[in-house]
Amino acid sequence: MDSLDAADTLSTSAVRAPARRWRLPAAEPLLLAVALVALPFASNDFVAYQIALFLIYGIATQGVALCWGRLGFLPLGHALFFGLGAYLAGGTLKAAQQQPAWYLALPLALLLPAAVAYVAARLVFARSHRSGPFFSLITLAMTMLGFLAAQQWSAVTGGFNGMADIPELPGTERYSSFYWVVAACAVGSTALLGLVLRRPLGTLWSAVAQNEDRLQLFGYATDRIKAFAYGLSALLAAGAGALFAWHQGIVTPLTMGFVLSTEFVIWAAVGGKASPLGALLGAVFIGYASSELREHFAYWEVAVGLIFIGVVRFLPEGLAGVAGARSRRQAAAAPSVPASPAPALRGRAEGIGLAFEQVHAAQGGVRILDGLSFGLQGSGLRCVIGPNGAGKTSAFNVMTGRLPLRRGRILLDGVDISGATAWRVARRGVGRKLQIPSVFPDLSVSRNLDVALWAGRLGPAASLARAPLGWRSDLRDELLDLFPALREQLAERAGSLSQGHRQALEFAMTVLPQPRLVLLDEPCAGLSPAETHHMIDAIKTVIGRLGAAALVIEHDISAVAAIGGDVYVLHQGKLLAQGALAEIQADPAVRAVYAGARK
Repeated sequence: MDSLDAADTLSTSAVRAPARRWRLPAAEPLLLAVALVALPFASNDFVAYQIALFLIYGIATQGVALCWGRLGFLPLGHALFFGLGAYLAGGTLKAAQQQPAWYLALPLALLLPAAVAYVAARLVFARSHRSGPFFSLITLAMTMLGFLAAQQWSAVTGGFNGMADIPELPGTERYSSFYWVVAACAVGSTALLGLVLRRPLGTLWSAVAQNEDRLQLFGYATDRIKAFAYGLSALLAAGAGALFAWHQGIVTPLTMGFVLSTEFVIWAAVGGKASPLGALLGAVFIGYASSELREHFAYWEVAVGLIFIGVVRFLPEGLAGVAGARSRRQAAAAPSVPASPAPALRGRAEGIGLAFEQVHAAQGGVRILDGLSFGLQGSGLRCVIGPNGAGKTSAFNVMTGRLPLRRGRILLDGVDISGATAWRVARRGVGRKLQIPSVFPDLSVSRNLDVALWAGRLGPAASLARAPLGWRSDLRDELLDLFPALREQLAERAGSLSQGHRQALEFAMTVLPQPRLVLLDEPCAGLSPAETHHMIDAIKTVIGRLGAAALVIEHDISAVAAIGGDVYVLHQGKLLAQGALAEIQADPAVRAVYAGARK
């Protein structure tokens, strides 16, 4: 990209105010470390031993909170990975007593459960990105199977009695010095998660929960993003399980049971599912309170249940919310970083060609597209018009994987993309603006633009780096010049914008990845005549600057006239007419079925 101008400085400074709110969360690991260092000196070894156990549970709870509080899907079977880590680590350490080479296999106790989780998530989420409830049930079934396997496979697990006589971790003593190992791991997991959440990957995790459809239309493979997060959460659970085995010296099937999985969810809710530190402290608080109440109160379970109900009812952000932790809407905010040019896009072909060949689509038994055939070649603006129910939006849906194609073909640059997922179509240079403005409501305007700018540019390594948070481009600056109201609201939540400003923001987001084909579904809907005129000018300016092709669905004939270019008329899922607007208006068949309105 070309060098930056003064607009970069303006846009960077505009997001500094909300970024300051993350100074405290960034210091949370340090505060936790201070508290854990002071604990043994302020109490005794037995209390430290108890707290270590609940810290272990807290690390696993952080994994549940990551998936539930950040990405929006709830795993109900995390004890499976906790138990796998415990059995694998305990068995490996026992084997190492006879053959020290087994110490080299200890990392597998963490990596194997993480790999199982990643594969399971890929299989579920690749089939359908709307698999949240089914995914929860699948994870529940997995932990139930794991529990049964641990009970029945007694030759390996010890069956009901469990795997006993697990030796201590070399160099530690179970009832004293091992506390420091657990404390270090708790601080490390909290710091790691906090760091990632303040990087681009953390922003994408929040974006998945808020608007996964929009993210896929940018070309992000959300099934892989969610699978990676689930794998990381399983890694945390397996690591906690390994610590549990070394801490307790015995592992039973209960470590892989449904009850423990449920407790992870409860602890995450009480502590704060949007906060890594909150999830950790939720496990410590409830766990320690339960152990104390058990000794002095016969109805301790009722008391714990009432605490849980009260927190869920009155503190939806958990106890972390009381301490001032930010909710999910600020999760992706990060300290401002120096502005730098965004990397250039690579591998984009020149020109564009699109062809619908006898495309048929139906939904719920209703025929929507009935042999739709049309094509375009080369850059420029075209409009798609037709009465309500003609199939305009459905044509866009079937092209971007949101509506099943029953028969026919869709060719993009001569390549058959029929049935391709939305993110694969987007990666071929197709950008889409939806009929109702679709943004990430709890991210700032600036972060919404960042997510769009990262599309096609953000690799795995860059997703964990700070630099992309400061990426800028000439196109981004031009769009902010075209829509100055957005520049003034860069630090505001996108969900707080007016209809017109949300339309402008989504259009800017749609074109920031520099697509070769832009699909705009009623970009002027809900705008005043003056705003409509401004939007049309912006569309013509940006599409011309990109040298792209654009299909614009529009009902306002005056807007169609202002946009110019060929017009496609759809009726009952078929192409009725094609040509210049004057020809279309004179066509008797068009006049019989369609009358354009004016604002």
